[in-house]
Amino acid sequence: MLQIASVLKSNGTDGELLIGFKELSAQEINTKEPVFIEHDGLPVPYFIEKLTPKGNTKAIVRLSGVTSLDESEELCGRAMLGRASDYPELEEDESLEALIGWSVLDAKGIEVGKIVAVEDIPGNPCIEVQTKKGQCLLPLNEELILSVNPDSEVLQMKIPEGLLTIE
Repeated sequence: MLQIASVLKSNGTDGELLIGFKELSAQEINTKEPVFIEHDGLPVPYFIEKLTPKGNTKAIVRLSGVTSLDESEELCGRAMLGRASDYPELEEDESLEALIGWSVLDAKGIEVGKIVAVEDIPGNPCIEVQTKKGQCLLPLNEELILSVNPDSEVLQMKIPEGLLTIE
């Protein structure tokens, strides 16, 4: 699943939502396929019944089954997800899987471990690194990435203190 939008706030009293886009426009949303919003850690499908663009980065949407202010308020602040196959233009987010097997170096150039998995948490992708002491999860935040070398498959990061402490 890829994040395609964020639910910003409710709009009116009949369940409509204002959503914001980062990498898509409202015209690129596939209204024939469901979108997903997580509830208790599980993606719940919704169909878009109505979509009204508001500029290039926002839209008002009506989702199936969301008919009241209370129901729409419950969705505020959540990520709206879509299947990767429905949004090939966002394929670059899937390329994070290509990092599996890469070496991770700290800011001093010392090898920390190998990337064994990618956790695509909406808004906060993380890499799971196998170190000598065990596995740890590191945020894949551009502020922490010092260099990326695809030829040697090395990712050098400024790792915040305490993230490598495994007990």
